[in-house]
Amino acid sequence: MNTKNTIIQKIKTIFCKIENYIKSPTKKGTAAFWLDDHQLIKAAKEMTDSGFSGFEAVSPFPLHGIDEAMNIPRSFIPWATFFLGLTGCAFGIWFTWWVAVVDWPLNIGGKPMWSFAAFIPIIFELTILFAALGSVALMFFINGLPSVNPPILDKDITSHKFAIFIPEEEIKGRGAELEQIFNKFGAIEVKQSEF
Repeated sequence: MNTKNTIIQKIKTIFCKIENYIKSPTKKGTAAFWLDDHQLIKAAKEMTDSGFSGFEAVSPFPLHGIDEAMNIPRSFIPWATFFLGLTGCAFGIWFTWWVAVVDWPLNIGGKPMWSFAAFIPIIFELTILFAALGSVALMFFINGLPSVNPPILDKDITSHKFAIFIPEEEIKGRGAELEQIFNKFGAIEVKQSEF
C-alpha cells in the first residue's frame, strides 16, 4: 500500500511540474474593447504607426489584415512544414530501401530488390505524416499550448467582442496618446487588466 501511495505522489509531482511549465505568465496592462473588427484593425494600424509595439489583438475569429496592421512578419511554419515533409520523404525512401534490400531481401523472379514505384504510397504517406504531425507539434510548442489557466480579458471575447491589450512596459508614459487612439476608433471600454 505504501508503494502505491509513493507512485501516486510521484505522478502528482510530475503533473505539478508540467502544469507550472505550461502556465503562461500574465502581464498587467491596458485593454480596449470594440464590437467592430474593422475598427480594431484600424486602431492596431494607428498604434503601430505611432510607434507602439508588443501589443496583442484578441478576436473570436481570425482577422484578415491584422498581421499587416500590427506589422507582424510571416510565420516560418510553412517552411518548417516543407522541410518536415522532405524529412518524411527521405525517411520513407531510406526505410523502404533498408527493409527491401538490407533487412529482409527477397529475390522474386529476378526483379530488383527495391523499386521506387512499388513504394510510392508508403513514401507519400510518410511525407504527409511527418509534415502534418510535425507542424501541429511545432505550433503547440511555439504557442505555449496547452495553457492550463489562460487569462481572460472579458467573457464576451469568445463571441462578439474584439480587444487590444498593451502591457504597461510598452506604454511608457504615453497613456494619453493611447487613450486618444482608442477613443478615435470608438473603443466601447478601456480598462486595466491582466493578460
